[in-house]
Amino acid sequence: MPDQDTATYTRTIDEMLSPNSLKVLQKRYLKKDDNGEVVERPSDMFIRIAENIAAGEAAFGANPAQVAEVAHDFYDLMTSLEFLPNSPTLMNAGRELQQLSACFVLPVADSMDSIFGAVRDTAIIHKSGGGTGFSFSRLRPAGDQVRSTQGVSSGPISFMRVFNQATEAVKQGGTRRGANMGVLRVDHPDVLDFIKCKLDGDFANFNISVALTEEFMDAVNSGASYDLRNPRSGEPTGQLDAREVYDLIVEMAWATGDPGIIFIDRMNRDNPTPALGEIESTNPCGEQPLLPYEACNLGSINLSKFVRYSEAGPDLDWDHLADVVHRGVRFLDDVIEVNEYPLEKIAELARGNRKIGLGVMGWADLLIMMDIAYNSDEAVAFGEKIMGFIQAEARQASMKLAEERGVFPNFEGSIYDTPEGMRLRNATVTTIAPTGTLSIIANCSSGVEPLFAVSYVRTVMDNDRLIEVNPLFEDLAVKQGFYSRDLMALIAEHGSVAGVEGVPAEVQRVFVTAHEVAPEWHVRMQAAFQKSTDNAVSKTVNFGNEATIEDVRHVYDLAHELGVKGVTIYRDGSKENQVLSTGKTAKAGSAEPARHGEIEPRPRPSVTIGRTEKIQTGCGKLYVTINSDEQGLCEVFTQMGKSGGCAASQSEALSRMISVSLRAGVDPQAILKHLRGIRCPSPAWAQGGKVLSCADAVGIAMEHYLEWMETGFASTTVSKNTDDLVNLAGACPECGGALEHESGCAVCRACGYSKCA
Repeated sequence: MPDQDTATYTRTIDEMLSPNSLKVLQKRYLKKDDNGEVVERPSDMFIRIAENIAAGEAAFGANPAQVAEVAHDFYDLMTSLEFLPNSPTLMNAGRELQQLSACFVLPVADSMDSIFGAVRDTAIIHKSGGGTGFSFSRLRPAGDQVRSTQGVSSGPISFMRVFNQATEAVKQGGTRRGANMGVLRVDHPDVLDFIKCKLDGDFANFNISVALTEEFMDAVNSGASYDLRNPRSGEPTGQLDAREVYDLIVEMAWATGDPGIIFIDRMNRDNPTPALGEIESTNPCGEQPLLPYEACNLGSINLSKFVRYSEAGPDLDWDHLADVVHRGVRFLDDVIEVNEYPLEKIAELARGNRKIGLGVMGWADLLIMMDIAYNSDEAVAFGEKIMGFIQAEARQASMKLAEERGVFPNFEGSIYDTPEGMRLRNATVTTIAPTGTLSIIANCSSGVEPLFAVSYVRTVMDNDRLIEVNPLFEDLAVKQGFYSRDLMALIAEHGSVAGVEGVPAEVQRVFVTAHEVAPEWHVRMQAAFQKSTDNAVSKTVNFGNEATIEDVRHVYDLAHELGVKGVTIYRDGSKENQVLSTGKTAKAGSAEPARHGEIEPRPRPSVTIGRTEKIQTGCGKLYVTINSDEQGLCEVFTQMGKSGGCAASQSEALSRMISVSLRAGVDPQAILKHLRGIRCPSPAWAQGGKVLSCADAVGIAMEHYLEWMETGFASTTVSKNTDDLVNLAGACPECGGALEHESGCAVCRACGYSKCA
């Protein structure tokens, strides 16, 4: 461990953190030596960050003693777990990289220089730990004329593939791939292809959103058509029925979770620096609208830390909250000062606008502590009140900093540059960002989301199954006398307390989980926080698997009606590879699960009929033999060319399990569904399209075999595209745990992985 003296700091955080928090810190944030061994304690990490960020005070005349005083204050602020900065700041402050921003937007203009320059810049940003957003709306549509070559354009979706493949090749800090947001305006001629583009599985490293205009929404409401425009010329190229386009967006979101929608005119209405350009895109989670080359520095306040109890009952300590808001704003402004941005253009604009995004986490915990149900008018009103308070105090803090340090350099021409306008240090001060990993460290609920589960089973090494219970629920169960291990296990099976015998009705009312909260309440809560948020609110509207397309349409309609800037939905099970994290979800789709011992595979017949197909995989040539008997498919064999080792043995194990399942009566389509789309680090391209893994190759061969059977075994050639309907995500790529879809992102509570930077 380092020799850093922690005696002068007032709090030792190491013994205060939860086991899961320590696990995440050790895996992702604490310094490691060349052998991968952790060489830093959590307290050392927070000292490192505090001293690094406080050094920004020197630029405004602070002497060493004053800088040290601020460093102690920042240390106390973070180790109280009342405030935490975004992940890049925790990871990189005081270290060689010193890149402290989470999100960036890059321009993509209609030229090869701009497109491939953006690809290069994306790689640099991802390597530094940031996520990137792009609008592809300026690219001319597919088939449009390219005068310089007398050829035709391949269109924005083709170039998106280039960005996706570049992301595939570049890992952030050598550990994970970066996250992207792709945006296309609804009036772009290629919008229909964009809406459907994630069906083919080629954009695993992208979230996508359609930028909806008010003109388009008016046409939807009136049942009219609207113009498509060529971005090269600005001229109309045709018309589409607005409702049909809107319906397609809704249907694709229902089926796959993408695309989301952003209301682009609303974002530009709140653009604080319109003289510098238009907002065209957001960061990968949708909550941070940015100009091209802008970055934002984010931090979150843990609302669960501000409840105070008295004889009158629980209440919020508003004075203490105001104090933390002011200190958090100062912290984030200092981050801008010491940040080493990955590109000079980004540094110039980030320091010119000095945008910060102070947000919240622990909202669901706070409501529980205040005895307020998430899905209630009281909760919505309270959310609007608390965010209004934070917004007002953050602006006061920014005005105070402006008196000390001056307004942000691009203040002239901004929306605040009026006789009655606020003189702010920061062009924006508030954002509700995803806090998946931060909330694990702080041991609180994520963002403004409801609880994902009250109790759940975590599988750890050696397949040990541990029951983890929300600490607020566990404490309450003990105090009220209804706690038992059997009850906790039962709740873990259900994932919630709704309808669980032994849990008082009043407790069930308050401990409501994401899938029990009707979608309308998700949107209403997002709108409540949006009213007092400069930027936007990262939020996922969670649906049960049984939700209909009409349910999704209602949420999109309500989002527009209530004034949010964008919305993301996720329907449970819509991703084919989703890992089931509660017993209730695992049983969905089968009315009555079979009990152990009731099903035995039928014996293998002595004579079968079948075929062998050769498929190129990233591990080599895979020969897949599939055979049938009189009852249908009965066995699968695989042979891995000249290769051996793990690839061959794992393929053999897979084929044996498939064969047992087939002879036990499992529907081949059900097996096929789980094979297709599994991705390994070495995909390959076959004649029909991309082969994502050996398992995917077996799925492809099964698809072809079933098609062969349908023709009465008459055809020996198959033309089916092997890239058909692949949906990725759901399983944590690092530990295999369940990904929770929240705050516009995907987060693993088991290891702290977050899809978003």
